[in-house]
Amino acid sequence: MLHIFLLFSLIFTSTNVLAQDFCVANTASGIVTPSGYPCIMEANVTSDDFAYSGLGVPGNTSNIISAAVTPAFVGQYPAVNGLGLSAARLDLAPGGVIPMHTHPGANELLYVVHGHITCGFISSANKVYLKTLKRGDVMVFPQGLLHFQINAAGKRPSLAIVTFSSPSPGLQILDFALFANDLPSSLLEKSTFLDDAQVKKLKGVLGGTG
Repeated sequence: MLHIFLLFSLIFTSTNVLAQDFCVANTASGIVTPSGYPCIMEANVTSDDFAYSGLGVPGNTSNIISAAVTPAFVGQYPAVNGLGLSAARLDLAPGGVIPMHTHPGANELLYVVHGHITCGFISSANKVYLKTLKRGDVMVFPQGLLHFQINAAGKRPSLAIVTFSSPSPGLQILDFALFANDLPSSLLEKSTFLDDAQVKKLKGVLGGTG
């Protein structure tokens, strides 16, 4: 029995020594793998690496969508490397919108800090799940599904903090994916059922060509 106890103690001690508590990203390395960035040396890690103040600054909503997204992904916040999470700040002026988009690499959880935000997502069965959230409410958006957020009814700015189940959630905005590229208009018209004038107008607004 003593031999078994000593064996388990040795295995536990060896595993504990080899375990790595964190992997603060070496973003300057230029190396990114499916597992994330390589780590900076633990001897060079400080308490400052684990704190991030970027989400305390309001985003600039003076733009076409009257909204701003301030990310705290691995590129901005290297400490989340390998931890399976990240965050962002959403600022929406009255009438502001985060357009229909997806995060191919993560689920999203939204928490409303103040204001009212109408949120929704569309399932793969094309069912719409829609809700207007107020301060303190949360809503989840499953990975890869199209979703949006709008400050539709509010007369003042709204603020939300979102968290993701990946340090690099990815982003594809539907309107930009369709109309901010060089895909020929004739193909877009056939694949979207929009007419030539509509396609050209949207390409003009969003910077597309073709």
